Amino acid sequence: MTDHDAVTVRPALVADVPAMAMIINTFAAQQVMLPRSQFQFYQHIRDFYVLEHAGEVIGCGALQFVWSDMAEIRSLAILPEWQGKGLGRLLVDRLLDEARTHGIPNVFCLTYQDSFFARLGFRVIPHDTLPHKIWGDCLNCPKYPACDEVAMMYKLSEE
Repeated sequence: MTDHDAVTVRPALVADVPAMAMIINTFAAQQVMLPRSQFQFYQHIRDFYVLEHAGEVIGCGALQFVWSDMAEIRSLAILPEWQGKGLGRLLVDRLLDEARTHGIPNVFCLTYQDSFFARLGFRVIPHDTLPHKIWGDCLNCPKYPACDEVAMMYKLSEE
C-alpha cells in the first residue's frame, strides 16, 4: 500500500461524490472535520481533486478561491489506512500548483491538523486576517464565532 506510482491525483468527477462524502463525513462524525452534504460536493465538484488507487477514491481535497489574492484548501481527507504514506503532501502539492496556475499568492486552511500543515510550510495566522472567509463561509458555520480550528497560511509569492 505504499507504492505512490499506483496512486493518482486527478480532478474529481461527479461519480466520485459518494466516496468523497463518505470519507469526509466519517471524519466529521469523529468531530475532526466539518460535515459536508452531497449537495455541497456536487455544487463544488470543480474545486476538488481525488487520490485514486485501483479505481477507488482513497482521499480528496479542494481548493476554493476566496478573493483575488487568496484561496483555501478545504475538505482534505485520506482514508485512515492510507495516511502516513506521503499522500496528503501529494494532494496538497497538487492544490498549491492549482493556486499557482491561477496566480493566487496566498493559500490558507482552517484545520485541526496544524502539525501536518506546518511540515508543509504553512504558518499559523490570526483568524481575523481572513475577513473574506469569515463573511463568506464562517457566519453559516455551527462553530461561529467560537471557531476552534487553527488558521494557517502558505505564501506562494510575496505580493
